Amino acid sequence: MILFDTDICIGILRGSVSVLSRRKTADDEIAVSFMTVAELYYGALKSTNPDKNCRLVEQLLLTLRVINSDMEILKEFGKLKTDLELEGNLLADADLFIAATCITKCNMLITG
Repeated sequence: MILFDTDICIGILRGSVSVLSRRKTADDEIAVSFMTVAELYYGALKSTNPDKNCRLVEQLLLTLRVINSDMEILKEFGKLKTDLELEGNLLADADLFIAATCITKCNMLITG
């Protein structure tokens, strides 16, 4: 299963040809993290046309598998955050949730 990062989904919503070709040539099931869904709705709702953009998000989500949070993802999130902090590195929680989702549920992350 391939996990699309939020920026890839935004590219699809904007009609990016290179992103669309990735989507059309992928043989594996395509999924997004619950965190990507949250980020997409956030972007749609703060846009100048929230109703239209929320409908576009919902249409896209009909074509993708949404991976919801579970204990395995939450545990991996905690491990990643701890390891990065011990190394002196910080990453946004949203990115860590997407990474934890990929590590535990998918075999590849596609990001821009």
